[in-house]
Amino acid sequence: MIVKFTHDRVIDYLLPGIPPTGRQVEIAAVVVAQFRDGKLASEHIYWDQASVLVQIGKLDPAGLPIAGVEVARKAMDRTLPSNQLMAREWRTSEGKPI
Repeated sequence: MIVKFTHDRVIDYLLPGIPPTGRQVEIAAVVVAQFRDGKLASEHIYWDQASVLVQIGKLDPAGLPIAGVEVARKAMDRTLPSNQLMAREWRTSEGKPI
Protein backbone atom coordinates (compact mmCIF):
# COMPACT_ATOMS: atom_id res chain seq x y z
CA MET A 1 0.00 0.00 0.00
CA ILE A 2 1.04 3.61 -0.42
CA VAL A 3 0.81 5.81 2.67
CA LYS A 4 0.67 9.58 2.13
CA PHE A 5 0.57 12.21 4.85
CA THR A 6 1.72 15.65 5.88
CA HIS A 7 4.05 15.61 8.86
CA ASP A 8 1.97 18.15 10.77
CA ARG A 9 2.14 16.55 14.23
CA VAL A 10 4.35 14.25 16.28
CA ILE A 11 3.77 10.67 15.13
CA ASP A 12 5.22 8.55 17.92
CA TYR A 13 5.12 5.18 16.13
CA LEU A 14 6.74 6.55 12.96
CA LEU A 15 8.83 9.58 13.97
CA PRO A 16 9.07 9.51 17.77
CA GLY A 17 9.86 12.88 19.31
CA ILE A 18 10.43 14.62 15.98
CA PRO A 19 8.54 17.94 15.85
CA PRO A 20 6.29 18.48 12.82
CA THR A 21 8.14 19.59 9.70
CA GLY A 22 5.09 20.34 7.56
CA ARG A 23 6.55 18.22 4.77
CA GLN A 24 4.67 15.76 2.59
CA VAL A 25 5.60 12.09 2.94
CA GLU A 26 4.78 9.27 0.55
CA ILE A 27 5.97 5.74 1.32
CA ALA A 28 5.33 2.22 0.19
CA ALA A 29 4.36 -0.07 3.06
CA VAL A 30 3.90 -3.83 3.24
CA VAL A 31 1.49 -5.51 5.62
CA VAL A 32 1.84 -9.16 6.55
CA ALA A 33 -1.33 -10.27 8.30
CA GLN A 34 -2.22 -13.61 9.84
CA PHE A 35 -5.83 -14.66 10.32
CA ARG A 36 -7.11 -17.36 12.65
CA ASP A 37 -10.74 -18.47 12.71
CA GLY A 38 -11.70 -15.56 10.50
CA LYS A 39 -10.15 -12.98 12.83
CA LEU A 40 -6.96 -10.98 12.61
CA ALA A 41 -4.40 -12.80 14.76
CA SER A 42 -1.33 -10.67 14.04
CA GLU A 43 -0.01 -8.06 11.66
CA HIS A 44 3.41 -6.74 10.81
CA ILE A 45 3.85 -3.50 8.91
CA TYR A 46 7.09 -2.71 7.13
CA TRP A 47 8.27 0.54 5.53
CA ASP A 48 11.52 2.23 4.57
CA GLN A 49 12.31 4.46 7.53
CA ALA A 50 15.28 6.03 5.76
CA SER A 51 12.95 7.21 2.99
CA VAL A 52 10.68 8.82 5.59
CA LEU A 53 13.63 10.62 7.19
CA VAL A 54 14.87 11.87 3.80
CA GLN A 55 11.42 13.22 2.94
CA ILE A 56 11.08 15.19 6.18
CA GLY A 57 14.60 16.58 5.82
CA LYS A 58 16.19 14.74 8.75
CA LEU A 59 18.56 12.57 6.70
CA ASP A 60 20.81 13.64 3.82
CA PRO A 61 20.80 10.84 1.23
CA ALA A 62 24.03 12.02 -0.44
CA GLY A 63 26.39 9.09 -0.75
CA LEU A 64 23.91 6.66 0.82
CA PRO A 65 21.84 3.96 -0.92
CA ILE A 66 18.60 5.72 0.01
CA ALA A 67 15.76 7.03 -2.11
CA GLY A 68 12.86 9.20 -1.11
CA VAL A 69 9.41 9.50 -2.62
CA GLU A 70 10.66 7.76 -5.79
CA VAL A 71 10.24 4.40 -4.07
CA ALA A 72 6.50 4.87 -3.55
CA ARG A 73 6.05 6.33 -7.02
CA LYS A 74 7.76 3.30 -8.60
CA ALA A 75 5.42 0.95 -6.73
CA MET A 76 2.49 2.60 -8.50
CA ASP A 77 4.03 3.20 -11.94
CA ARG A 78 5.87 0.32 -13.58
CA THR A 79 7.12 2.58 -16.38
CA LEU A 80 9.46 4.38 -13.97
CA PRO A 81 13.06 3.13 -13.71
CA SER A 82 13.52 0.39 -11.15
CA ASN A 83 16.50 1.68 -9.27
CA GLN A 84 18.49 4.86 -9.84
CA LEU A 85 20.73 3.93 -6.89
CA MET A 86 22.38 1.22 -8.98
CA ALA A 87 22.78 3.01 -12.31
CA ARG A 88 26.17 1.43 -13.17
CA GLU A 89 25.11 -2.07 -12.18
CA TRP A 90 21.87 -1.85 -14.20
CA ARG A 91 23.74 -0.70 -17.31
CA THR A 92 26.27 -3.55 -17.11
CA SER A 93 23.59 -6.19 -16.50
CA GLU A 94 21.02 -4.94 -19.01
CA GLY A 95 19.82 -7.69 -21.34
CA LYS A 96 21.50 -10.49 -19.38
CA PRO A 97 19.37 -13.37 -18.10
CA ILE A 98 18.31 -13.25 -14.49
